[in-house]
Amino acid sequence: MYHFFVNPEQIQESGIVILGTDVNHIRNVLRMKPGEKVSVSADGAFREYLCEISKIEPDCIRLGILSAEDENRELPCRITLFQGLPKSDKMELIIQKAVELGVSEVVPVGTRRTVVKLDAKKEQSKLKRWNAISESAAKQSGRMVIPKVKELMKFSDALAYAQSMDHVFIPYEHAQGMAESRELLQAVRTGQSVGVFIGPEGGFEEDEVQKACSLGASAVSLGKRILRTETAGLAILSVLMFQLECNDAIGIN
Repeated sequence: MYHFFVNPEQIQESGIVILGTDVNHIRNVLRMKPGEKVSVSADGAFREYLCEISKIEPDCIRLGILSAEDENRELPCRITLFQGLPKSDKMELIIQKAVELGVSEVVPVGTRRTVVKLDAKKEQSKLKRWNAISESAAKQSGRMVIPKVKELMKFSDALAYAQSMDHVFIPYEHAQGMAESRELLQAVRTGQSVGVFIGPEGGFEEDEVQKACSLGASAVSLGKRILRTETAGLAILSVLMFQLECNDAIGIN
């Protein structure tokens, strides 16, 4: 079933009105008809509505509410992905998959080995595109929140932004073995905040890792193989997602 986000004021007792770009998507791309069912929620409201399309108008889609129930499909802790800006369109794939895995926000980061340079105009265009991808991935995966892709940060600014987080991890090929890394990752608990730093192509320089660790980050290993920038973040996010969902299911806080 297709899932859509609306603003709270679009939800009324008499029904829900869908506006904006979703109108064209429903009418001309999905070619949905009156009588078909969709699910709807307001960003961050943790309440899902099962609806039926009642009327398709030129500038809006009117829905009748069939049922409503409280729902939360978010991870029990807030995860921020600090992604070293990669080349080509890799960032789009990273954002899409990170949102599916439950990340709360994505911060593009410029590091010493970052090749891509964005001027102000290009950055704003990229941000608009990246946030649209985040919203699409949130709809597809049934998220209750649309993760924000923030403006590009310098590495030093990203480290400062992460200072308030409970855990900060930086995958690094020279980190201690898997047993130590497992202990660090298993220390994450419900309600905590987590930052994950991933380098661009070529990874972080050694002194960048040392700087991060001096400010409280923990270097972790993702195994014996060297992972690409578009793989490393998804690997550690998958581990955290599985661990947190399992803990939540069995009541470990």
